[in-house]
Amino acid sequence: MALADMTRLDGLTSWHADWSGLRVAVLGLSLTGFAAADTLAELGARVRVFSEAAEPEYEKLLPVIGVDAVIGSLTTVPEDLRAFAPEVVIASPGFSPDHPIIAWCVEDGIPLWGDVELAWRVRDKVVRSDGSPADWVLVTGTNGKTTTTRLVAEMLVAGGLRAAPVGNIGTPVLDAVRDPGGFDVLVVELSSHQLWYLGRQAGPSRVSPHGSVCLNLAEDHLEWHGSFEAYRDAKAHVYDNTRVACVYNKSDVATRTMVEEAEVVEGARAIGFDLGVPGPSDLGVVDGILVDRAFLDDRRTSALELTTVAELAERGLAAPHMVANILAAAALARALDVPPAAIRDALRTFRLDPHRIEVVATHRGVVWVDDSKATNPHAAASSLSAFPGAVWIVGGLLKGVEIGPLVSQVAAKVRAAVVIGADRAAVVTAFSRHAPDVPVYEVTPGETEDVMAQAVELAAQVARDGDVVLLAPAAASFDQFSSYADRGRKFAAAVQRWIERGDEGDDDTDPHPPNPREPA
Repeated sequence: MALADMTRLDGLTSWHADWSGLRVAVLGLSLTGFAAADTLAELGARVRVFSEAAEPEYEKLLPVIGVDAVIGSLTTVPEDLRAFAPEVVIASPGFSPDHPIIAWCVEDGIPLWGDVELAWRVRDKVVRSDGSPADWVLVTGTNGKTTTTRLVAEMLVAGGLRAAPVGNIGTPVLDAVRDPGGFDVLVVELSSHQLWYLGRQAGPSRVSPHGSVCLNLAEDHLEWHGSFEAYRDAKAHVYDNTRVACVYNKSDVATRTMVEEAEVVEGARAIGFDLGVPGPSDLGVVDGILVDRAFLDDRRTSALELTTVAELAERGLAAPHMVANILAAAALARALDVPPAAIRDALRTFRLDPHRIEVVATHRGVVWVDDSKATNPHAAASSLSAFPGAVWIVGGLLKGVEIGPLVSQVAAKVRAAVVIGADRAAVVTAFSRHAPDVPVYEVTPGETEDVMAQAVELAAQVARDGDVVLLAPAAASFDQFSSYADRGRKFAAAVQRWIERGDEGDDDTDPHPPNPREPA
């Protein structure tokens, strides 16, 4: 790219800059890709979308907004893309670093942005009464980021601020920055994929959030990043250029190291959280009380009460990983001067999203819990820690992650395991090696409906009065289901069908499950 062109891109840091005629290729046509194309068209750029597939509603809208599209194979760099000669490429998060088009951009020096980078550049489309754009708060982590993002947003709203949860949570950041109503704060959930793209940016366009957090770090998405080290490095970019508060997990050394190594704005503070007694710049728990010792003048000798574990328990929010998420969210809210009373008010009305430690039924002394959102071992471990023992429904697509360490860690909490999914063999082998005394039942592959029906039947035969049957797969869902939500819904439906049959007296299932470690 010519030096003059690079200089022009460096100047495009405002909605009111001259974007007209800029040639931009947008990769992917789903929610994120369409938001990028729509924004750029409104700015007057010359936009062309390249995608292997397209959601019909977006494909129909592209001509309306004046955007061309090339729909077809992207296993190599399309000639149409080369001929278009983009001045910048904006990639949807699904495009991994080793994708041929991404590799081509890197090799040819074509600037490569994500939608979050574009949103930061044009965030001044709608400003606050003082003329400044909304503050940003960034949230990432292997697990808990969606819940924490929602928690922060609700705490900010309870504190009187106009705030919205956006980003990886579902609403594109670009839609929020263009909302004519405007916001005081955008709470941006970021995946490791989005952070990989952010980490490529430098200079005046770098995102500079008010506060940021990496909640935890464990192996995930290795098939996208190529290694755990690359995944860790992507997550660490959440702290880049933070202005006020870098919130980290004191129980996770990796997050502390990220903060120590981060390049931040001078004056930014490191704020720790965990379930122990907090230090003078931390949030934590003292005698069942969640407290803040970071955002008060006399933090050496005093603390501010936020809520209690007992109150959280009344709302189903007292699992250890949930308390940690609440503390992290409270730290980000306190960094924006939200008073403790508002945080407590927000928690009194907060509800978890579906498929996150959701009780779907209690029948004959057995509690059935849907935590289908536990799509990796770290999340499943957190879920299992919330219960003294469980019949565990586990398995799916492991995404290149070893499950043996998790099985070894939780063996004492598992009464029996029911294994589903494409990577069943790896899970069964892990139990054989690391938890040979735990009964294991394998569900044979079949239709999606049959998978959960079999899993529930087996779990029901094993479970006894006082047990929990926990769907916490520690794996992705796309082998047998359309999403983690689909997997959770089918689990709940199968549980309900089993209960109805039993109540009607028609339950003809074998009271003794098949031999462990043999397919059902």
